[in-house]
Amino acid sequence: MKRYHYTECGLDNVVIVGANFLTADDGEEVIVIPAAGKLHKAIAEGILKRDSAMSGKELRFLRTEMGMTQAQLAQYLHRDVQTVARWEKGEVSLDGNAETLVRLLASEKLQIPLDTDMTSLSRWSTPSAGARNIIIEARGGSYYPKAA
Repeated sequence: MKRYHYTECGLDNVVIVGANFLTADDGEEVIVIPAAGKLHKAIAEGILKRDSAMSGKELRFLRTEMGMTQAQLAQYLHRDVQTVARWEKGEVSLDGNAETLVRLLASEKLQIPLDTDMTSLSRWSTPSAGARNIIIEARGGSYYPKAA
């Protein structure tokens, strides 16, 4: 199965397993993504259900997938817009309480059930040693996040 490091979504840690490629006229292999919306929902699910803190880039990805501006997200979280901007740029770490709320909000807006309790969700929203890859399995035009 071919693997593809999918950076086009703005994240550095997404890998598609079972990616479909075509060969262009110049001989270069080009990835085929038949349903980008489904892929992005699978990436969002991978972020939401991963048992480690999200990065600023992952926060930005979720916010844009929810169709929200930084100002709108800041209003939900009772924070300043600049705080959200700093989180997304990685200048400061997203605090655990805000991250837990972001997970709940994204779960609701993107219709991705979290299938966990508040204790686990709170534990997931704490900083960890390093960013882990989000592995997405491509099968028959659908995408599935693999448990990290």
